[in-house]
Amino acid sequence: MNQTIETETNGRFPAAKPMYLNQGRIGRAPVPDPSVLTTRTGLQIPPGMKFEDWEQAGQRLAGILDSSSWWLGDWLVYGKDNYADRYQKGIRAAGLKYQTLRNYAWVSRRFDHSRRRAKLTFQHHAEVASLPVGDQEVWLERAENHNWTTKQLRGAIQDVRNGLSPTRRQLAMSKLPVPENRLLWWHKAAETSGVDFDKWVLTALDRAAEQALTDMTNGADAYFGSGDEA
Repeated sequence: MNQTIETETNGRFPAAKPMYLNQGRIGRAPVPDPSVLTTRTGLQIPPGMKFEDWEQAGQRLAGILDSSSWWLGDWLVYGKDNYADRYQKGIRAAGLKYQTLRNYAWVSRRFDHSRRRAKLTFQHHAEVASLPVGDQEVWLERAENHNWTTKQLRGAIQDVRNGLSPTRRQLAMSKLPVPENRLLWWHKAAETSGVDFDKWVLTALDRAAEQALTDMTNGADAYFGSGDEA
């Protein structure tokens, strides 16, 4: 971006000076009509704007909104790495919410710039951020190739995790090598709990998965802090 947006102080929050939407180089396509003006509190659109110009303005706004998630995430990562004893003060001075920033920063930390896909949104990346790097690449590649929305990507991942038919699930379980003494132990636990063995196994696995995901989230909290200081 070769356009510097100057700011002026307005109470606690910095107020960006008005600028036209096609200033700078944010996004891909410039807006032909230069009269769409952005302000701190709104968007000024001239009467009689052509549909094509209005449509492109919307695309540009969407691109800016999505890019801002990466920008804020990278901003906090930099602050965390370089101003460990002062970055919380910078967050307060900017009037930003730490909880939201922390989520952005966690995703930014999981994807270096070379692995971020411009054709996909920040939220696409957030959907796979908790996965190993190899799995991230596989799912992002599929999302890009199939033009998936974030909802479609989330659904596809969930299908792989939980979408096996009962027959396929039984086959998968039957092929899992389990020592006899451990199988007997599990049966005894199921009987003690008073539930069907198959249901007990699935419940135990679900609890283990939930705990693993909780631990992962707590790990992010521990790294970036709880946000109470902000």
